[in-house]
Amino acid sequence: MLSGLSWPAVALLLAAGVLLDLLLGEVRRWHPLVGFGNLAYALERRLNRGGWRIPRGALAWLLAVLPLVALSVFMCGVAGLAAHAVLLYFCLGLRSLRDHNLPIAAALGAGDLATARELTGRIVSRDTCDATEADLAKASAESLLENGNDAVFGTLFWFAVAGGPGALLFRLANTLDAMWGYRNERFLQFGRVAARGDDALNFIPARLTALSYVLLASGMGAKRRAWRCWREQASAWSSPNGGPVMASGAGALGVALGGAARYDGAIEQRPLLGRGPAAGAGDIVRAWRLVLHTTLLWVFVALVSALLVTGATHA
Repeated sequence: MLSGLSWPAVALLLAAGVLLDLLLGEVRRWHPLVGFGNLAYALERRLNRGGWRIPRGALAWLLAVLPLVALSVFMCGVAGLAAHAVLLYFCLGLRSLRDHNLPIAAALGAGDLATARELTGRIVSRDTCDATEADLAKASAESLLENGNDAVFGTLFWFAVAGGPGALLFRLANTLDAMWGYRNERFLQFGRVAARGDDALNFIPARLTALSYVLLASGMGAKRRAWRCWREQASAWSSPNGGPVMASGAGALGVALGGAARYDGAIEQRPLLGRGPAAGAGDIVRAWRLVLHTTLLWVFVALVSALLVTGATHA
C-alpha cells in the first residue's frame, strides 16, 4: 500500500470513515473544503491573468494541492491511524448527498415547487427559477449519481490506494476541477491542468462505480439495461468519467436523464442517458439508495478481503 498501512488496517479505517460520515454528516462550520475553496479562489484571481494561462493554471494547482497533501502525510505520521480516518471523514460526502437531495424529493412530493427549485439551485449550476417537477427531479438524480463517484467512491478508491493523503489528494483535485474546469473563455486554458488531473484520478473509480451501479440494479433486466446504457451512451457525454457513471446509473434506475437543461439563460441540449420515463420525485430517493448501497458494497468487499488476507497470513 502507498500509505504504508496493511490492507486490514485500511479496510477498517475505510469502514470507520464511512461510519463517521453517516453519523456526523458534513461539518457545519469551518469545513476544511470550504477553506480550500477560498484558497483556490484567491489563487485563481491572482494567477489567471495575462499570458501563459496553462502554466499559470498548473502552478496554481500545485500551490493549492501539494502543500496540503504534504501536511496530511506529516499528520498521519505523527497522529497515526486516527488521522487517516479523520481525513477520510472530512473528504467524504455521502450523508451530504442525502441531506441535500432528499429534501428536494420531499418538496416535490408535497407539491411545493418553489422550495424544490430553491433547494435544487443550491446543488446544481443550471437555472432552476422556472424549472418543472421533471426538470428538478432529473437535476437531483443526475447530481446524486455523478457525485456518488466524485464525493464518495473516488474518495474511497484513493483512500484504499494511499490512505488519508490519497483521499485528500482526490477531493482537492476534484474540487479544483469543479471550480476551474469550465470550457469558457475564463477557464479554458487556466483550468486545463485541473480538468485533466481530475480526469486521470477519476478514470478507474468512475468505471468501478459504473460497474457497481450495474451489479446493484434490481433484477437481471435492469442489470442488462444498465450495462447497455453504459456501453452505448457514455461516449456521447462530454465528461469521459461522468458518462459511464451517469449512463449506467440511469439505466439501473430505468429512467431518462440528460436532455435539455438551461444554463445562464440558454438551453443546452445534452445527450440522453438511460431508458424509461422522465425522472420523478421517487427516483431521487431511488438514486440515493443506489449510491448508499454501492457504498455499503464497497465497505463489505473491503472488510471481507481484509479478513481473507488476515486468515491467509495466519494460515
